Amino acid sequence: MPYSIAILPTALRDLARLPAPEQKRLSRKIDQLAQDPSPPGTRRLHGKREYFRLRSGDYRIIYAVEDDGHRVLVVKVGHRREIYERL
Repeated sequence: MPYSIAILPTALRDLARLPAPEQKRLSRKIDQLAQDPSPPGTRRLHGKREYFRLRSGDYRIIYAVEDDGHRVLVVKVGHRREIYERL
């Protein structure tokens, strides 16, 4: 059963600020999370055990998986240099 994807408004704003090619690549990665919420390369964040990190080049997608509701909640999207500062 595929997961539903929910994106927080702050993550949508972060995504909209990125260059168009990066937006497309990250959007495809987010869409793929519906089929597999733990794709290869996914890691748990150390300080925030409920969050996962997915790499895409120099950008990161921070998300949580709600298995009971079959939902993936995208929390943040951004460059690796600054994404972890505001969690």
